[in-house]
Amino acid sequence: QVHLVESGGGLVQAGGSLGLSCAASGSIFRLKTMGWYRQAPGKQRELVANIDSMGRANYGDAVKGRFTISVDSVQKIGDLRMSGLKPEDTGVYYCNAFLTPVDSDLPRTYWGQGTQVTVSS
Repeated sequence: QVHLVESGGGLVQAGGSLGLSCAASGSIFRLKTMGWYRQAPGKQRELVANIDSMGRANYGDAVKGRFTISVDSVQKIGDLRMSGLKPEDTGVYYCNAFLTPVDSDLPRTYWGQGTQVTVSS
């Protein structure tokens, strides 16, 4: 089995910084990408950022220039550094990993349980 465990998040004032971390554990053959999505109340889940095992990152338009994603493909840990936070960044942040488990030839998507980020104005 594969598990994604998120840490970080919490409450921060607008303009502040916060970090999220996601650790993938279990029978993993290869990590292809790791990323973060978020969902605000009443809104659809949206991409925050993702990164592949080569370090190529992709960001959602709303966070470009403010958030930075990184990954340690060996340790299978992804980090999201958020700065210049705005109240509209508030939501539940979900870790996402696209990886090949040991017992499969095909990669699949896994999700973490989500962690709350609240930005006060």
